[in-house]
Amino acid sequence: MTLCSWLFVPGDSETKIAKAGSAGADVLILDLEDSVALARKPAAREIVAAALRGPREAKFYVRINPLATEMALPDLAAVMPAGPDGIVLPKPDAGADVARLGFYLDAFEAAHGMAAGATKIMPIATETAASIFTLDTYAHERLAALTWGAEDLPAAVGAAGGRHADGGLTDLCRLARTLTIAAAARANVLAIETVFPDFKDLAGLREYAAAGRREGFAGMLAIHPAQVPVINEVMTPSAEEIAYAERVVEIFAKNPGAGVAALDGKMLDMPHLKLARRLLKL
Repeated sequence: MTLCSWLFVPGDSETKIAKAGSAGADVLILDLEDSVALARKPAAREIVAAALRGPREAKFYVRINPLATEMALPDLAAVMPAGPDGIVLPKPDAGADVARLGFYLDAFEAAHGMAAGATKIMPIATETAASIFTLDTYAHERLAALTWGAEDLPAAVGAAGGRHADGGLTDLCRLARTLTIAAAARANVLAIETVFPDFKDLAGLREYAAAGRREGFAGMLAIHPAQVPVINEVMTPSAEEIAYAERVVEIFAKNPGAGVAALDGKMLDMPHLKLARRLLKL
């Protein structure tokens, strides 16, 4: 199963969760953090747990509250018996936070008779000032992907925002975005692009998602169901791309000792082969 589109859904709304199920997203992120008011957290836990026990047309991840808060463990205690596919971890400082969450998941899986390691983790790896300096520490057997955020990081350093008036990213956010791509590759997991905030601007979304894919992102976060079809289209390799990648792999397989090969009048070398294999893996 591809994991191109990751749709956030407020965890305290049965109606929005039900609607999101038909959006066509590869992953629904049932949110217990930013989209849920403090007074609604207990109700949201019950709603999310109930949704997890229902039918699933996509993978279900749950964004818990940060480990530094007193809400993270109650979040896990509420949802883990229902077996989410994964946990989205907000505001980690380093890979050590993923390891800590992994220990919690070990205990919950054992307590509820789940397969060890069944619950994956996707950190939002750039939401604190410290996180920018530790992106090379994310390597864990539960890690499914890495993503980044352009909202919490500027707030953490006292910046007015993560984007300029024309929508372009600030230097800090461009740095975080670039390092996330490299960190995901280092950890051998998917790099997931952050949200495009204007959900009505589908043309802008298409341009932004296409740029992300060119730069190495394999999927993208969404904040509205209307964004999902565009993300799926842009992030999914086309039949032509797949066919060409297969030809690249085949020509090198026929010449296992060759460092270069010619295809359609162009010279190919090892980076082309690596890129073809990565595309086929996706």
